[in-house]
Amino acid sequence: MMKNLLKHRELFLAVVILLMILGVGSRSPEFLYPGNVLDMFNDTAILIILALGQMMVLLTKGIDLSMAANLALTGMIVALLNFHYPDLPIWLLVAVATLTGLLMGAINGALVWKLGIPSIVVTLGTMSIYRGIIFLLSGGGWINAHQMSSAFLSLPRAVFLHLPVLGWCALAVLAAVGYFMRYSRTGRALYTAGGNPTAAYYAGINAGKMQFISFCLSGTLAGFSGYLWITRFAVAYVDVANGFELQIVAACVIGGISTMGGIGTVPGCLLGALFLGVINNALPVIGVSPFWQMAISGGVIVIAVIMNERANKRRGRLILRDVALAQQSLQQDGPTKGTGL
Repeated sequence: MMKNLLKHRELFLAVVILLMILGVGSRSPEFLYPGNVLDMFNDTAILIILALGQMMVLLTKGIDLSMAANLALTGMIVALLNFHYPDLPIWLLVAVATLTGLLMGAINGALVWKLGIPSIVVTLGTMSIYRGIIFLLSGGGWINAHQMSSAFLSLPRAVFLHLPVLGWCALAVLAAVGYFMRYSRTGRALYTAGGNPTAAYYAGINAGKMQFISFCLSGTLAGFSGYLWITRFAVAYVDVANGFELQIVAACVIGGISTMGGIGTVPGCLLGALFLGVINNALPVIGVSPFWQMAISGGVIVIAVIMNERANKRRGRLILRDVALAQQSLQQDGPTKGTGL
């Protein structure tokens, strides 16, 4: 049963999410209203975008713990720009946030690639640096809704086909990353670089360069999310999204993305984020205390890690089996070929 579960991870997770929604809906019928379901997706949109960025880093055997700090810094930068220059076009502020995030991701990637520093050490350091820069820029102050222009705040909240633009942004990023991972040469190389560095080397794939690219992509998505977060909650301060990096990694792990690299899918990442989104929305509805919410979320993460490790061990046994069969075949063919000479 466990083997079948691991083979159909995304389907199992989708069924669990559906059962959770129906279960909570049986106690609170308004939870099943289409408007509430769309609101849950909208609430999870930023987590989906960030988890997709984290997924690409994890596929290369890295981890980016600075994504939330990246988001907070880019959000503060565009909030300050909007406060001091309210006539700046919104597209320019979005571009500034995205490119700033890309720059911070490139810094992480360069330190990991060129200096060989473990990614967890690099991103823990830059996480603190980015938070410190926010304090220097803002002086420890807040930028509140009344200090932001209405155009700055209204774009992600505008509704199109019953879904806010924020939700459409998540769908657009989901489609773009899905296409990139499935059909682009670089996307497929990310899997190879993390799953089998030796094969990547012989295929001419630079694993370090792939890590650099993955950090650039995660930084870009974090920067874009900075604008979305600030406009979603209409406030910018030093501790914005503090601790949110744990939710990002948890969404990936629950979705089946391996921390050992090379394993993971875009649908799995989406379902992992939606799972956390449903939990965060469902548990308060049925009266579960915040302490139990944390315990339940932690328990789910532990179970997901155990499942991932079992999948990795099984994958490792299959690789060793294939190697042994190949060696046995070479030994059997060797004398025959030698006799022919």
